[in-house]
This record gives sequence, structure tokens and C-alpha cells, in this order.
Amino acid sequence: MTTQTDHTEISMLVSRFFRAVDERKFDGERARGYVTDDVRTVTPMGAADGVEAMAHAKEALERYARTQHIASDVLVDVEAASGRATASWNALMTHVHHDATLQQRGEGADPLFTVGGRWEAELRRVPEGWRFDYLSVRAIWTTGRPPELASDIQSAPVA
Repeated sequence: MTTQTDHTEISMLVSRFFRAVDERKFDGERARGYVTDDVRTVTPMGAADGVEAMAHAKEALERYARTQHIASDVLVDVEAASGRATASWNALMTHVHHDATLQQRGEGADPLFTVGGRWEAELRRVPEGWRFDYLSVRAIWTTGRPPELASDIQSAPVA
């Protein structure tokens, strides 16, 4: 059974994580405030585990000058006896291209790449509180163009 306290704590974790992503303060030791050491992430750039997952996310974000991630409609289901939970939420994710990207694309290039998507998460209660041990994001719609991926990186399909 999900208590109001669990729902609030998990919703706050979502908000803090998105803020840390936008401020680029979620890597290394700071990641422990959001994810477990064995976290698995699944994004349009692919799947990654643990420390590599946070490095993967950092690499993806560095493709943009700035980002803003907004979460809404957080739904939480807690299994109190196991210390496990699932959560999902809608997200509006706005990415501002670097000047170099815009210059490369030429006059009239759209400065934004915007994604409407849905996040799914599994969480585990640790002594410090709730932490994500699985995160996935699925794009539902996009506007604008993402940066070109390096030839050795293959983007996952948009579902």
C-alpha cells in the first residue's frame, strides 16, 4: 500500500533528479542521492548500468547548451514489505542547442529540440531513502531536430 509519505518522497526524488539533471549535478558521488549503485537506465541512446549509466546521461546532456525537464502526474505504487516501488510520470523535456550546432545547421535553424515523454522507474528503499534502481524514458512526440549522433552511437527507436 502506498502511503502519502512514500508518494511525497518519491515525487520529490523525481523533482530533485530532474533539477540535478538540468544543473548537471547528478554524476559521480552526487548520483548516490538519486540512484542505486546498480541502476539500469534505458534511454533513446541505449541501455547502461551503474556508473556507466550516469556517464551515458552526462554525455547525452552535453550535446545541449541547456535543458529543462518538467515532470507531472507522478504515479507511485509501493510494496512496503519488500521496500520496493514503481513510479511513472509524464515529462516535457526541452533541449537548447549549442551555438555551434545552430551555426552548422544554418540560418533559421530551430534552437530547440523538445520531447514529450513518459518515464518509468523502479525504486528501492535504502537507509538514506528511496533511490531509483531502474529508469527508462520513452519519447511520445518530438519537435525540432536532435544533434547528430557520432557514427559509433546508434539512437534507439522512438516508440
